[in-house]
Amino acid sequence: MLDMILHILGAIQTELLLFCVIWFLIGGIDDILIDIIWMVRWCYRRLTFYRYNKPMDIRAFKNKYDLNYSDLRKNQKTQYKYHAIFIPAWREADVIGEMLNGCMRVWKNSTIAHRIYVGCYPNDNDTITQVIKAARFNPNISLILCKSDGPTTKADCLNQLWRAMLRDELKQGIKAKSIILHDAEDRPHADSLVIFDKLIGKNDIVQLPVIPIAAPGSPLISGHYCDEFCESHGKTMVVREAIGAALPLAGVGCAIERNCLGRWALNKNGLPFAGDSVAEDYELGIQIGSAGRGAILVRMKDNHGQLIGTQSYFPTTLEGSIKQKSRWVMGIALLGWDRLGWGTESRNQPIAHERRSSSAKKYPLRLPYNLSENWMRLRDRRGIFAAFTICSAYIMLLLSGLLLIAQYAGYYNFESLSEPMQFMMLCSSFLMLWRLFMRSAFLYYHYGFVQACYALPRMMISNIISILAARRAVILYYKYCFGGSIIWDKTRHDMMPPVSDENRIILAYGKCE
Repeated sequence: MLDMILHILGAIQTELLLFCVIWFLIGGIDDILIDIIWMVRWCYRRLTFYRYNKPMDIRAFKNKYDLNYSDLRKNQKTQYKYHAIFIPAWREADVIGEMLNGCMRVWKNSTIAHRIYVGCYPNDNDTITQVIKAARFNPNISLILCKSDGPTTKADCLNQLWRAMLRDELKQGIKAKSIILHDAEDRPHADSLVIFDKLIGKNDIVQLPVIPIAAPGSPLISGHYCDEFCESHGKTMVVREAIGAALPLAGVGCAIERNCLGRWALNKNGLPFAGDSVAEDYELGIQIGSAGRGAILVRMKDNHGQLIGTQSYFPTTLEGSIKQKSRWVMGIALLGWDRLGWGTESRNQPIAHERRSSSAKKYPLRLPYNLSENWMRLRDRRGIFAAFTICSAYIMLLLSGLLLIAQYAGYYNFESLSEPMQFMMLCSSFLMLWRLFMRSAFLYYHYGFVQACYALPRMMISNIISILAARRAVILYYKYCFGGSIIWDKTRHDMMPPVSDENRIILAYGKCE
């Protein structure tokens, strides 16, 4: 009886080993292709653009795009435009006050006109109170109450803010230049408005890097977001732009050209954000980026040599991280597949005009649209299958351990692996070590040596979170397919410490492009 059980377990272990090795090999090749394109682009730019000139920082950027706003206001032929900042808030009383006060501190001397629209729900009195307190000292803040009690969806709240902005435009006769998206726990950079103001118009979307902050006491769970975003916004998004694929919005630290969003809204019953989506920012970025003048990711240093981006807190608990990532997986890999499909040139896009013409000659690595877009969408949607593969690998390792104990006790003998299998395992192991090396390198580049040492344990934590998040996402998607409703499945954010030079974490030391 024991021999039969061990034989069955051995057969299962062998099949799982073959399954995992093949798919780890495929995934590793996919990842290393991204690395190769990024390195080729990096070398190309060093030999061409930056051979005689350093990468542009914010001072050089301001000099290049210098504009006298006092003269602009006096010029009657030119309509002065402001930037509308949308902040949806549901049960954000712990962080929204500090976020709004931080915006006032960093932008108090800005010459860029802006208006902050904060969307709250009538049944969220604590958040409303905090917004009102912040608005007493900042006339740029507008509190917008949603029509119904919360939670609805984040996209529905954004649509309420869109309507409020349209009412202000009609009332005051001043048109917004862009819509900037932020969350209630963000710390916007002081120079972000300058970048948005200069580059919006030339591009439909401008995205700044998201810079996660590893919360004290949670270096593994909250810290693993640092690993993922420094690779995503330091490499993957750069490659997407280089090969001509659309850039998904991160939902924070991004600006959308107002007329572009207006054209999109005209074809969506006047509401630009998909109210029945849980990843409205991702979908909007893909759709506008595929049909409009495209999107750009701007990596630039400020006067202090720090990366200009949006600092943000992420969940510090396992439960919160699983909840947040399951929303991303469901919105991108499942609902996103249903709603977006695959990239095709023939698809009728309502805002199509000069698609990607502004940057068509910028990168020699640009691929055919169908190839680049479908490749990137496939990468976005592989999260469910990757989680299943990782789970299978853990089961295989557990079975291998049990069989090794049985072999040591004399009850079982492992069969020798074939040469092709040994070769695939060797290649797969090399690719996994390469992935760990690249992640550590990007962590060191952005966060320093101490954070780079966390790469391996965080990778294990990330795998566990991905497995549990994929499981929860499949359950939520199953319920949705059988009539379940989509609501704002938000995560709790901890209180942010006051912004100061001491705790403004230095997050970028390397050269930015």
